[in-house]
Amino acid sequence: MTYTTALPWTLESLDLGRIDIARIRHNEDLFFLLCSSSFVESGSDLYAQNLVDHFADDAELQTWLTEHWKHEELQHGRALAAYVRAVWPEFDWDAAFATFWHDYGAVCTAEQLESSRGLELAARCVVETGTAGLYRALHDITDEPVLKELTGYIKSDEVRHYKHFYRHYLLYRERGDFGRYKVFRAILRRVREIKSEDSDIALRHVFNQCYPHLRENEAEFRRISDRAQGLLRRHIPAEMTVKMLIKPLDLSPWMQKAMARPLARITEKLFLH
Repeated sequence: MTYTTALPWTLESLDLGRIDIARIRHNEDLFFLLCSSSFVESGSDLYAQNLVDHFADDAELQTWLTEHWKHEELQHGRALAAYVRAVWPEFDWDAAFATFWHDYGAVCTAEQLESSRGLELAARCVVETGTAGLYRALHDITDEPVLKELTGYIKSDEVRHYKHFYRHYLLYRERGDFGRYKVFRAILRRVREIKSEDSDIALRHVFNQCYPHLRENEAEFRRISDRAQGLLRRHIPAEMTVKMLIKPLDLSPWMQKAMARPLARITEKLFLH
């Protein structure tokens, strides 16, 4: 299969001059969510290299990762950072990202990846599920036109990325030796890692930059981060998230129906509590 290196949209296509700043500047919760997301997305090249190395003998997947996926993820980071700078110019994004990068680089290592390539692809589906849900929620939360356009673009990218990783997961599953239980364990591990590492580190560095005098005040950090996550939780598309999350398990329709409600509660708890 061949892939085009052309991006489906570009930062230049966004007219940041059209931002209705009065609609969003007062919303600190959205600021924290957007800024922390811009940090994680801007660190994608580090994660991309880990994945490229992990799939050393898979030329097709490597090509897509290096020529397509990585560039789209980094564009997400650039676009979100540009938006944050336009709305909150007093925030020193570069300084905060530098400290984030230092801590994030220490945990974003090849050792985080699943030893089985097929299971790592299942885990990648978890990550894309989380980001698709995040940007769908942000798209629904905001009424600021440029942010709505931007989050719509990113949401579509993440769903497409999920489909691509899932297609490759199916190929590995056909020739792999992993069963449903191993897939479930890989999914669970990656959900826990996302919650405890990526988002927490990013939110903490936004907080530290905004409130340097409260850097050691864990209670205040938790109050602000929990409030931002609460906003997200109220808008997360639970049904879509559950369907994407459990798809690699290949459950029968009756089993999906029987487990839909408990899985929705578990998914919300793991992603957002």
